[in-house]
Amino acid sequence: MRIAIDYTSALRQGAGIGRYARELVDAVLATPALHDFVLMAAKAGLSAHWRHEQTRLLGLAAAPERLRFRGLPLTDNWVARLWQRLRVPLPAEVITGGIDCFYSPDFVLPPLRSRTRALLTVHDLSFIRHPETFTPALQQYLQTAVPRSIARADFILADSIATQRDLVELLHVPVERVTVLYSGLAAGFQETPEDDERGRLQARYGIGARPYILTVGTLQPRKNYIRLMQACDPLIASGDLELVIVGRPAWLAEPILEAAAQRPHTRLLGFVADADLPALYRQATVFAFPSLYEGFGLPIVEAMACGTPVAGSAVSSIPEVVGDAGLLVDPLDVDGWRTALQSVVEDSALRAELRGRGLVRAGQFSWSRAASQWLALIANIT
Repeated sequence: MRIAIDYTSALRQGAGIGRYARELVDAVLATPALHDFVLMAAKAGLSAHWRHEQTRLLGLAAAPERLRFRGLPLTDNWVARLWQRLRVPLPAEVITGGIDCFYSPDFVLPPLRSRTRALLTVHDLSFIRHPETFTPALQQYLQTAVPRSIARADFILADSIATQRDLVELLHVPVERVTVLYSGLAAGFQETPEDDERGRLQARYGIGARPYILTVGTLQPRKNYIRLMQACDPLIASGDLELVIVGRPAWLAEPILEAAAQRPHTRLLGFVADADLPALYRQATVFAFPSLYEGFGLPIVEAMACGTPVAGSAVSSIPEVVGDAGLLVDPLDVDGWRTALQSVVEDSALRAELRGRGLVRAGQFSWSRAASQWLALIANIT
């Protein structure tokens, strides 16, 4: 069987969907399977990075001789403009060559020939549940392109039962067309600290001299960072505690940046390399995830695997991921967040209990398990 995978998000996005795509593809390629794979990516401006990724993937693939790469001399924005906005009927097979199945890990499908089966991952329906957290142009694009791609897909992968329910309820997708595929945990996210990692964090990011509350995710309204800052204000006012936010600015980030600028003990680190994330998690007193809506919430699993107590929002997929291993708080309840975070900061017994539960819970998420499930689904739809 010849399978094409859209690798564009993996190539161009450092976090979020990019991380999901990289980890899943890595695990799939490392699994012995009798398939040929073609990875297609919009590589304009990233040719050196694309060559590096090809070398890396060939090195980890169980059958490198069955792996091929096809690059489009366009940016991802131009690809979206041509295939999704203008709907140019140029099938992806013109780039990939003949294929049996096409997989997109990033919400939308390109034009495909009628005989090609299509598998699509829809991570969440936040653009329907919380349209106010998107720019009008982005919300309109997603409202059009995503349902259209869902209608064309033979099967859909959802990150969680919560997303599966949303697909059925909001877009009337038959439940039998949607399979839940949980994300896994990348290597390196574990509880054992490295030598002098606190000193390294101080030297590289200027944090670690004081205890800190950590949160991770792009700076955009859905992440609910302003309420988190408000909840932390009385906790960090003395300067004995900091709030550290990891993530690059995305759409509608200006109010978040302004709110952080007014708070001397709130630190914005921007995008942080994957190699530094485990240390940031391990050295945090508590990890807060106050999002208004998530399709999964991978940082929760990463934090738990690093032995960090977790407090997350009691909405969408987050309780499903946290299980009994963390505190759950109404994302709109600033006082509730303040109380929850203060209890973890001040109660060492609670921290120890959440740490133990989190380590057990994180062990239930595996990229190798996700890859096996993905390959089984591929076998069933072709």
